[in-house]
This record gives sequence, structure tokens and C-alpha cells, in this order.
Amino acid sequence: MKPGRVRGKLDLRAFSVLASMLSIFAPPPATAQQLGASSRAGLEVRINDGQPLFAEGTNIVISGTTAAGAPATATIRIGSATVTTPVVGGRFSLQWPTRLDDGSYQIEVTVSESGGRTETATGVLGVQPRLSQPERTGRLPRQPVFTPPPEYAPPPEQPQPGDYQEMTDRWRIAPPPYELDEAARGRQIGGDPRATTDPYNRNILKGDYPIIGSDIFFVFTGISDTLGESRTLPTPSGASSKRPTSFRFFGDENQNFLNQNLVLSFELFQGLTAYQPIKQRLRATLIGNLSHVRVRENALVKPDVRRGTERTDGRGSIQELFYERKLRDLSPNFDFLSVRIGSQPFVSDFRGFVFSDTTPGIRLFGNYESNRVQFNLAFFDRLEKDTNSGLNVNNERRGQQVVVANYYKQDAIFPGYTTQFSFHYMHDEPDFKFDRNGNLVRPAPVGSFTPHEINAFYLGWAGLGHIGRYNIDHALYYVVGRDTLNPIAGRDPALRGKDAVDIGAGMAAIEVSYDRDWLRPRLALFYSQGDRNPRDRHARGFDSIFDNPNFAGGGFSFFNRLGIRMAGAGVALVERGSLIPSLRSSKDQGQPQFVNPGLQLFSAGLDVDVTPRLKAIFTGNYLRFDSPRAIEAILSQDGIRNEIGYDLSAGLRYRPFLNNNAVFVGGIAGLLPGAGFKDIYEDDTPLYHFFSNIILTF
Repeated sequence: MKPGRVRGKLDLRAFSVLASMLSIFAPPPATAQQLGASSRAGLEVRINDGQPLFAEGTNIVISGTTAAGAPATATIRIGSATVTTPVVGGRFSLQWPTRLDDGSYQIEVTVSESGGRTETATGVLGVQPRLSQPERTGRLPRQPVFTPPPEYAPPPEQPQPGDYQEMTDRWRIAPPPYELDEAARGRQIGGDPRATTDPYNRNILKGDYPIIGSDIFFVFTGISDTLGESRTLPTPSGASSKRPTSFRFFGDENQNFLNQNLVLSFELFQGLTAYQPIKQRLRATLIGNLSHVRVRENALVKPDVRRGTERTDGRGSIQELFYERKLRDLSPNFDFLSVRIGSQPFVSDFRGFVFSDTTPGIRLFGNYESNRVQFNLAFFDRLEKDTNSGLNVNNERRGQQVVVANYYKQDAIFPGYTTQFSFHYMHDEPDFKFDRNGNLVRPAPVGSFTPHEINAFYLGWAGLGHIGRYNIDHALYYVVGRDTLNPIAGRDPALRGKDAVDIGAGMAAIEVSYDRDWLRPRLALFYSQGDRNPRDRHARGFDSIFDNPNFAGGGFSFFNRLGIRMAGAGVALVERGSLIPSLRSSKDQGQPQFVNPGLQLFSAGLDVDVTPRLKAIFTGNYLRFDSPRAIEAILSQDGIRNEIGYDLSAGLRYRPFLNNNAVFVGGIAGLLPGAGFKDIYEDDTPLYHFFSNIILTF
């Protein structure tokens, strides 16, 4: 028989013994005598001091006590076998002469005196396998099935009142000090030791202590964002040149820009911080902006050439003001459904390709399946943007409504990969609008600039995550809709009264990268469809609603970061903070333009984590128009070629304290113009851009 089977049989028999023992040990009726004691007073026979008797194999010893006087004998019966032993000094003891099988047995002991008196007591014997010789099996002995009742330690000492300190909530439990917070380095604010100018340690101003009760917290955030830029861009000299001796159409390209934002954010929320989703929240963010721009040609800062070549401007805005409330919990895993009403930030996909703005609206959002599923349903009625700062004008509607519905699923197809499906709808009302500098922005001052209405529907699929060791980020969008009178397409050339154009265009983007130690090489492609026939009543150029893409170098890229105007056309080749050459009058205030040249972008880059504090980003992009026919229609110039050129950039991001409280960013970028860019701007001189950005956060 195999050893495993033997062990299995022993286990089953042991459990059988245990079951029968438990049935025997069941409490008897109140009138019964104590187990192991005699049934009547007299000789006081007790077996094993009244406790059950346990034994292994053949080593079975039965003993007990009695009050019988000498001479006396004890007759022990197990089953049908009987053995007699003398009583000596009131005790009897006997080693059972035969082997007993494993199991439980009834013991009967009868003590007899010489005078004829007898008394009988009963007890229980449990026999279990002999497993106390590990040298025979090579294994440690198992714990016996039957063990005597344990002896418990004395009861613990009762706590004294001075041993404990009462805490009203978990937030006021002070952990032991360590080197980073042994002494707060900030000054107290308002005489409260919990409110200091130190954002690194626990602070009532940063939501570390409740400000009301035990679950209402206050968070204050202050940000100073200082940006300085020096750049060269194609700049027309205009009818009244700054330099009278200048006869060329394009003048001095040098421009300098300084921008300062001061952000003050106040948030009051109810909840348990990281321990469960927020129950309700009220948030307000104020931004003050001061900017100064200096150029070398007239009519750039203002259409009026008498305003010179410099402009200093300031603006303030309530950028965020919203109330959020959790409607209900959807599962025991803190999945929830919440609503947010008011001016709020929202990015509709991973990279901000279609819609990224802070604007008034109502948003229903939540998660499910232990946060593996997230969803949004939002409606926004956008505000007008300030011309020079890009901030919201709080008392002026833009006349553009946006509806967004999206669905995120984590670990979709592959572990670590998140997929997203989205729907966008945009309605842009017909309007006639001049910006704060006096330029016409709606409709675009090109072609048939008549107020027109746009309705557009976007369907999208995007993904972000990793497949094995490879990081992947992609997006695919298609837009359909109708523009009642596109300014570049103009009116129906066949005079059939069909001035409206049907919108239908696509966009695709993908980036693949691979992490190896402190290096991340990456490759990327971006494509936005261009219109190959601007006058055919079909708008085939893709444009976003209000994009801010972080892709192919993002803010370090020349083409992505800077807006490049088209001289004398009233529109831009590409707007600041966008990849799409949409030919808009203004990204902030103009209407989407679905008759445009589109873009083909091929990108290679390398991210280098030089140290935990310092990161370097290198990117090279090759850019082409998908079809330059829309530009030819604007400039009345045939033969414009597709090549835009090469965009090369390098940037550094430095965090001296290993956090985001102080971040220093700097970069340099250059555009090496290609044949198509030279056809438009009559020059292939390389363009450059330097910038530095200091962000300090409390």
C-alpha cells in the first residue's frame, strides 16, 4: 500500500475517533455523576482524576485513586477483557497487556475491599496512532488528534485611564516624527499652529485636518506661472513698415513675449479624503494675468499702426466655479455616480485632440467594476475667451454648445491597456465678432465672410496603456456634419442655392514607446485629413472643437507651441497649442474650419530621466500638408507643394525638491522650412524658438 494512502486512512480514522469522543463528552443530565467518578459515595473511585484518558499504540496505562482500605483490588474491564491489579496506598495503576486498535473505549473499574464492599466507576479511553518517532518516517510528528485541555494564562491587566488618549477623529493622530517633518519650517497663519506656510507637512490649508467637524476639509492652492519666450516667425512688414527702408513683404521676424499668471484656488469638500469618494465639493479658481509682447513690425499688436510694436495687457477671470455632489454609491467597492455643475475643466480624451477647455456646463460622471470602468456625460455652453490671455470672459457667452459622452474600460483586451469610446456634438451659432485688439474673428475674414452655423458630430476611439513592454497611445476620430456657408468654400459656384457644405473628415494618431532603464525611445504618427477640392460642397478637412494636444513633443515642439499666421489672409496656418493647420481666424474665438490642408506628421523622440530631478525630452518631426489646395484658394496661388519641413526640439524639466511644488522648464526648438513652407512665405530661413517657464505651487 502506498504511504499516501496509509496517511489518508489514519486521518479518517482519527476524525472518526474525534467524532465519537465528542459524542461521549457531551454534557450529561444534571442528575448524572461526574465523568470518571463512582456512582455512589463510599470508596470514592476516580479514574485519571476524572479526566478522559489518552494513549498511543500499546503504551496504555490506566490509573486512578480510591478511599478503600487495604487490602483491596481493582478490576479493570475494557470490552470483554478483564484484568485485576492491587490497590496500594489508595492508588491503582495498570499497563494494559494487549494492543488496542485506534478508537474510543468505555473503561469500567470495580474496587473491592476484603470486607466485601465494592464500588464501580466508568471512564473514557481514547487510543490514537503512534506518530511520535520522526526518525522512522523522515517527517515531523503531527499534532495529536486528542490533546488535554490547555492551560490559559491569567487574564490580562486592565487598562488604566492614563494609558489612552482620546482622539476625535483619525486626522489628529500624530505619527512619530521623522527627519522630513520633525520641525515645521513654515510660519503660522492666523495664530493656528495647524495653518502654516509649509505645504510639505500636515496643514489645515491643504486638507490634512478637517476644518468643520470630522469630514469637511478646506484646500488652498496658489500657483505662480512665469513664462518667457523669444521666437522668430514670418512677419509681414505691412503698408506702414516700422523701418521705412524696408521694401520686402516680410519684415523683421523677431518677437519677445513675457506672461505671468497668478492662480488662487479655493476648495471646500466633504468626505474622508483618500478613504472614499468625495460626497460634495465647492471649488473656485481665480486667475490674474499680466502679459507683455514686443515685435519689430507695426500692425501686429493692434491693427492701428499708431499703437506701435509693444503691448502690455492685464486680465482677471473666475476660471473655475463649480459644485459637485455624489448622487449614490453603485457598489460596495466605492463605485459612485456624481454630478458637477458650473465652470469646470474637462478633457474629452487622453491627449486632448478634440476638446480641452475650462467652461460652464453640467457633467454626470462616475465609475463601476471597482473603478475599471469610467464614464462621462457632459453638456457645455462655452464662454467667450479673452483675446490676449486666453482666459474666460465671465459675462459673455461664446455661442457654442458642446455635448460629450465617453466610456473608459481598463484592462481591455490586454492587462494595463485602457480603451475609450467617445461621442462629441458641437453647435456653433452664426455670429459677427471682433476681438479686443480690433480684428474680425467671427466669421473668418477670408473668402465669403458671412455669419454661418456649424453642426458637427464626432465619433472616436482612443487607447492608452501598455501591451507587454511596449507603451501605446492612439486615437481615431471621424467627424460629420454641416456648415451653412464655409468662408473658404464660398457660395455655390453653380448658383443652385446650395451654399452649405457637408462635413466628412478623419484624424488618426498613434505613439509607441519602449522603456529601458532611464530611456524611453518613441515613434509617432499623426494624420488629419485635408480638403482636396475646396469648392465641391464637401468639407473634407478635419478640425477639432477646442484642442490642446500633448503629442509628438507637445509644448516643446515649434509647430505645436507657436501660432503661425498667414500674412494678409486674416487666418493662421496653425494656431498656438494645436497640431492641425485649420486656417482659423483664432483658436480661442474663431469657428472650426473644415476646409483646410490637413497634416501628415512623422515623429521620433527620446525621453531621458537623467536623474530623479531632471528629465530631458528630444523630438524630431517631419511635417507635410495632406493637400495644400485650401491654402492655394486663400492665397490665389497655384503650385504650393506639400512639404512643411522639419521640426526639431529639445527640452528640460527640473524638479529640485522631487515634487511639483517647484518646476523649472526650458526648451529650444527650430523649424527647417520645406518647399511648401517656402512657397507660402517666400523664405526658407530656419525659424527658432526659446522659452523658459517657472512654476511655483503652494
